[in-house]
Amino acid sequence: FPTIKTFDEFDFRFQTSITKREINEWLTFSWIEQRQNKILMGAPGVGKTHLSIATGFSAIHNDYKVIFYSMQNLMEEMIIFEAEGKFENFIKKIQKFDLIIIDELGYLPLKPIYANLFFQLINHCYEYRSIMITSNKLFSEWSSFFGDNTIVTAILDRLMHHCEAIILNGDSYRLKDK
Repeated sequence: FPTIKTFDEFDFRFQTSITKREINEWLTFSWIEQRQNKILMGAPGVGKTHLSIATGFSAIHNDYKVIFYSMQNLMEEMIIFEAEGKFENFIKKIQKFDLIIIDELGYLPLKPIYANLFFQLINHCYEYRSIMITSNKLFSEWSSFFGDNTIVTAILDRLMHHCEAIILNGDSYRLKDK
């Protein structure tokens, strides 16, 4: 994790789109056991990354194997493995984890070949691993950074089949005192 965040530090009075009751349900981790996904969407600063890190941190403390990537770092690692002809090794590495957290999907557009690598990752994890994604874009905007409606449809088809999508509304927590 880039830093450690917990649910105790999360300000539920400021971010009211999600409740402690919902988080307590997450913390049963039945969704990981059932290989379900969570996608957190909303503007910058609404708590998506905090919630994903706190979820991952709690999952580790409950004996789940978790890996965290920013979308940028994930793509860089996949591109390197692909260039070396070892993409299957990357997939095997990822499949050792119960929960894969991908932060900041949507900030940078992807070239079609990279969108295809991302699809392959999602496809290999589909119904075998849980994925948690944070994005500043709603699903309807995903075509703008994947650049291809067909691949977006295929990715969303797999992600959404067993998924809870949460839209976090409100102002940036970082800017609340400015």
